Amino acid sequence: MRQRTLALAGMAQAIEVVLQTAADGHADDALLTPATASLFATDAASTEAVFGSLPAMRSALQLLIAQIEGSGPRRVSANRIGFTVLLVERKLVAEPKLLAALAEGIDNARPKLERGGLLDADVQQHLGDLYSATISTLTPRVLVQGDPNHLAQSVVVGRIRCALLAAVRAAVLWRQLGGSWWDIVLRRGAITASAREMLEEIAGPA
Repeated sequence: MRQRTLALAGMAQAIEVVLQTAADGHADDALLTPATASLFATDAASTEAVFGSLPAMRSALQLLIAQIEGSGPRRVSANRIGFTVLLVERKLVAEPKLLAALAEGIDNARPKLERGGLLDADVQQHLGDLYSATISTLTPRVLVQGDPNHLAQSVVVGRIRCALLAAVRAAVLWRQLGGSWWDIVLRRGAITASAREMLEEIAGPA
């Protein structure tokens, strides 16, 4: 459950990046950094390492709890995108050519990463273009609503697509760890309890 909770938190944080960027034109670095890092962690030793470290997932775990227990339009939008991402993930894993193209595209982005870092505009745009060329060809397509002025900017669209790529990556990880629809429907209490345990671990002794 701990590992699956981390993967779900990874998906939640990537979706929050999508929502923030669509609404405001930018997103919280504390969410964007581990989301982007997860795309390059193709040979990570642990689930925590996929996102950099457990402390790096503090905001994501808090966000996951808020999304499960909260209400209102924000939660509806996040759930709608999350549901679509899980459907797309099922389509993606059945397409070996797309998986190979994604792996190649991520490897091609590594020189940009070394030069500019995870939040570099070229890195974000490259990953966004990769999403457009691969996952965007699958159905259903993820529909994102936001401020039209921001959504008209190519740099903003690129960041949103990069975050959607991270959301799909987290969904793939969640499935690989044994996640299922039943977890989301029937085990929400266990998921939030696991998230809280990890937050306490991050905080350390009182």
